[in-house]
Amino acid sequence: MNQNEQKLEHFKGQHRLPNFAIPHRYDLTLKPNLHVCTFSGSVIVNLSILESTRFLLLNSIDLVIHQSFFTDSNNHKVVPSEVVVDKDVEMLVLVFNELLSVGDGVLEIHFSGLLNEHMKGFYKGTYVDGGVRKNMATTTFEPSDARRCFPCWDEPALKATFKITVGDVPLELTAISNMPISDEIITGDVKTVCFEESPIMSTYLVAVVVGLFDYIEETSPGGIRVRSYCPVGKSENGKLALSIAVKSLELYTKYFSMPYTLPKLDMVGVPDFPAGAMENYGLIVFRETELLHDDLHSAAANTQRLLIVVTHEVGHQWFGNLVTMEWWTHLWLNEGFATWVSYFATDTLFPEWRIWTRFLEETAEGLQLDALEQSHPVEVEVHNASSVIEVFDAISYQKGSSLIRMLKEYLGDDVFQKSMSSYMKKYAYKNAKTEDLWSVLSEESGVEVNKLMDIWTKQTGHPVISVKLEDCTLQFEQTRFMSLGLQGEGQWIIPITLSVGSYDNCKKFLLETKVGKLDISDLYHSYFSSSQPQDKKNQEIAEKPWVKVNVGHTGFYRVKYDGVLTARLMKAIQDKCLSPDDKFGILDDAYALCEAGEGSILSLLSLMDLYREDLDYVVLSRLMNACYNTAKILKDAIYDPWNHLNQFFIDLIISSAEKLGMEPVPGESHLNTLLREEVFKALATFGHKETHEELKSRFQIYINDKFTSVLPVDIRKAAYISIMRTSSAIDRSGFDSLLKLYREADAVQEKARTLSYIASSPDPELVKEALDLMLTDEMREQDTVYVTARISLEGRETAWIWLKENWDVIVKRWGQGMVFHRFIRDIVTPFSSHEMAEEVEEFFSNRVTPSFVRILKQSIEKIRIKAKWIEKIRQEESLIPKLTRGLTRTTVET
Repeated sequence: MNQNEQKLEHFKGQHRLPNFAIPHRYDLTLKPNLHVCTFSGSVIVNLSILESTRFLLLNSIDLVIHQSFFTDSNNHKVVPSEVVVDKDVEMLVLVFNELLSVGDGVLEIHFSGLLNEHMKGFYKGTYVDGGVRKNMATTTFEPSDARRCFPCWDEPALKATFKITVGDVPLELTAISNMPISDEIITGDVKTVCFEESPIMSTYLVAVVVGLFDYIEETSPGGIRVRSYCPVGKSENGKLALSIAVKSLELYTKYFSMPYTLPKLDMVGVPDFPAGAMENYGLIVFRETELLHDDLHSAAANTQRLLIVVTHEVGHQWFGNLVTMEWWTHLWLNEGFATWVSYFATDTLFPEWRIWTRFLEETAEGLQLDALEQSHPVEVEVHNASSVIEVFDAISYQKGSSLIRMLKEYLGDDVFQKSMSSYMKKYAYKNAKTEDLWSVLSEESGVEVNKLMDIWTKQTGHPVISVKLEDCTLQFEQTRFMSLGLQGEGQWIIPITLSVGSYDNCKKFLLETKVGKLDISDLYHSYFSSSQPQDKKNQEIAEKPWVKVNVGHTGFYRVKYDGVLTARLMKAIQDKCLSPDDKFGILDDAYALCEAGEGSILSLLSLMDLYREDLDYVVLSRLMNACYNTAKILKDAIYDPWNHLNQFFIDLIISSAEKLGMEPVPGESHLNTLLREEVFKALATFGHKETHEELKSRFQIYINDKFTSVLPVDIRKAAYISIMRTSSAIDRSGFDSLLKLYREADAVQEKARTLSYIASSPDPELVKEALDLMLTDEMREQDTVYVTARISLEGRETAWIWLKENWDVIVKRWGQGMVFHRFIRDIVTPFSSHEMAEEVEEFFSNRVTPSFVRILKQSIEKIRIKAKWIEKIRQEESLIPKLTRGLTRTTVET
């Protein structure tokens, strides 16, 4: 083996690029051929050789390399003697017979590839023009797919400038990239579009879209040209997103004390996209449902989602694009902050939405995933590029953003904002690690932030704090919380907030030890001084004030109260003394503790009963979520021939439905509109007979007249549930009607809504038919996520068999990206027995790859959590129907 071969062998095992050459500037030309779905291109890279070498290594996969050569600073041109592509590590190795000396040079590579159908790299999309389906081209490179479009140093820290040219563009199509157009050259029936050179940025933020669009534009007060590119004829549907983007630019410019750094910001909705949106610098690409707003077809939930997504992606222009994480280990710096800042922006723009209460759902999602043994730290070790996609999850997004919120609450708004400005100024156009952020926050606040926060980001999991009251002393003990009920290792420095009897009566402190005590006699004294009971009964109540730990549920931890404190909190809920945020937190903690075997199902059902009169959106939405999950586990755990459980869950929410009514009320709050959708979806799901009949009647009118007002957009999901829950292979008229509605719908929101319930029939035959639809060309590959998310409980076995039978087709068609992960999660996790966990493990034993090993392990663990919970529930089996009958206050028909 010669020296070159030895070196090549050494490179084979490496997943990171060596640091002996770094790029500074890319001159990239791409020529897509939309007829045959291929592309050719060239890239000229200005680079520096940092140490003498016979090798140049960069990333490349699925590309054919036609020609390459290197020219040094003395204009000496060298052609590589060997061009090696290592598919396992996705690297291109150029081998030279002579030594490349330290200094600057230019590498030129000519290449070609296929516009793939997997929505990654440079890929083929389709749009409909005049009833004819035509091809378009889109890029999506995050996390590591720029290498599928052009050979490059595809790591976030290796920033460079980009001069992009797109050739062979049909005249009728639009080509868009990160920067404004500098020149357009027409040759016959095609054009070459040249773009201005970009500022320094990471490869994953490079973007090109070639398609047919209309657009509308505004200029921000700061002079930034902002455009919303929409399907032809639908530019008006881009107005809301455009307005929000313009306002967000100004808001973030002020908040970060740093202007947006590009001359323009484009947003484009494409018909085929794997995620919700992608924050490419200066060119945000959206799934159409996230960008377009339609007064007829956008429900309140669609509108709110659009705001969160637009403000999230615009926020990335600072957190991610201007200041970029050094490596994917620090992904949470991008996604956690963009998630947090999207709520900050939405709250600033629409304070009446009380969006921070909705943020509690983000926290709940983060806590849920983080309670798994198969969770991972916020700062997660990422060695293999193909496994990066797995950490785009609730730990990076929801836990990350919740930790930011917890820290901001501890440090205070002013200190936090000042720190963010300093951080942006210090690391603009650079890369940063988590410790860089902690360092800036420490300097500005005077607090040792790294000491406080390191354990939250470097350690897997989160704590549960057990709280006991003895006389006037609260006793605290922290342990790692795990849904499997295991005793986990871990200790945190926890910012504790608590209130005693009143929100005016508060205390904050850091719990830095495993156990701790706090004398609250001063809070008791303050409470008794301010509450002067007039009679003996009130005197007794006053002597037993409630104690709420984790006020506002802003801390990322669970709280387990002793019996005395639990009883007082339940009384406080009854007496309407607690905020919606705290009522949400108490129920969320109680559900999680019950699932982990730390609480009784009877106690959970009794607590849920206290929430029946609440009309606050965040409280009721959490109650309904608890109803769904508790109903599923109880159905698997106990035999209930008289349907007492369903009657109990219907009874909990029927009064809210009656107060809200099906018809929208002129001038009602955004939150009430959201709540109406959730309440009637729940009644339809639990089979409330009157709701089914009314919704089905309205649906029949709507099917025949799409402009009727009898089926308002915010109750359509409920109607589709009713239609499908009462459909079967014998009477399939509802299923066929919903399918027809999907096929005829023009609005993307309506298409998504219909697909979301097409597999929710209790009849396995119809479930299989819906799943088979995903394998046809009739459904876009991106849209399968709507179908798999809501497969009926009765159809889970059918879905599992379907997955196994079609596994090879699924792998080939969906690759192994975000959409593919949903197949695993949505079809595997509904099961609840140890036997099924073993069957899933057995099936995947020789099929698992690094790109989905984590999501598979998490899904199997979720099955085992439910199996264990069922074992505990069966110990109380005889008492559950009796309790639910006793708590049910009205006779309901199901």
